[in-house]
Amino acid sequence: MPKRSRPKIDRRRLLALTGIGLPTAMMGLGSATHATESIEAEAPRSPDEALAALVKGNAHYVARPRLCIRKLSRQRARVAAGQAPWATIVSCADSRVPPELIFGGLGLGELFVARNAGNLVNTAAIGTVEYGASVLGSPLIVVLGHSQCGAVAAACDVVTKNARFPGSIGPMIDPIVPAALAVQAAPGDFLDNAIRKSAQRTAQRLESASAILADLVEAGKLKIVAAHYDLDTGMVEFLK
Repeated sequence: MPKRSRPKIDRRRLLALTGIGLPTAMMGLGSATHATESIEAEAPRSPDEALAALVKGNAHYVARPRLCIRKLSRQRARVAAGQAPWATIVSCADSRVPPELIFGGLGLGELFVARNAGNLVNTAAIGTVEYGASVLGSPLIVVLGHSQCGAVAAACDVVTKNARFPGSIGPMIDPIVPAALAVQAAPGDFLDNAIRKSAQRTAQRLESASAILADLVEAGKLKIVAAHYDLDTGMVEFLK
C-alpha cells in the first residue's frame, strides 16, 4: 500500500494555527525553555523510557499501595512557568482511576491527562493529545481502559439488549459499540474483552485520525499504546 502523504506541521506553525502565538507559548503553557527546567532531571525523554517509567510506577503502586508524599510546593514553583509532561494519558473519568496515583504517585508537571467516560477521543481529546505531543513534547500516549467500565458496559447492553440511554449518554457511547460488536462472539468475558478492544481501537484511531501524531510516530518521537487497569489488583497491563 503506498504511503499516504501528510502535511508537515512544525511547532511554530502549530502555535500560530491554534491562536496561541509564540510569545504567549514561551511565557506560559507551551514554553519549551521553561518546561525543560520544570521537570525532574531524571524525567524520561524517549517513548520507551516513558513507558518503562509508567510500568515501574504502577508496580510500586501495586506493591506498596499508599500515597506517595511529594514536595508539591517545590514542584508547584518549578512548573508554574511551563510544563514538559513525559507521558499523556487518555483515561476514563471513573473516580477510581486517577492516573497520577495508579502510576506510582506522580507529581505536578509529569502527566498530561485527558479524561472522559469510556476513555474516548473526540475532537477535543485529539486536539489535547496533539498539543501534548507536538508542543509540550510528551513522547508517549497511553489510552487507559479499566475493568468494570460503565461506559463500555452500556455499549455492551446496546449490542445485547438493544438498550437506549437518555440525554447525551447514548451518542457518547456510540463509538464503543463497534468494539463490543467485534468481540461479541469471542471466548472469555464479554465486558472485559470489549473494554480491551475499545482501548486498542481508540489508540489506533489517534494515529489514523491525526497527521500530527502519525508523523511523530513515524519519526520515532512518539509511541501510542493501549492499556487496561484492573480495579481489584491495581495492576496496569499494556496491551499488544
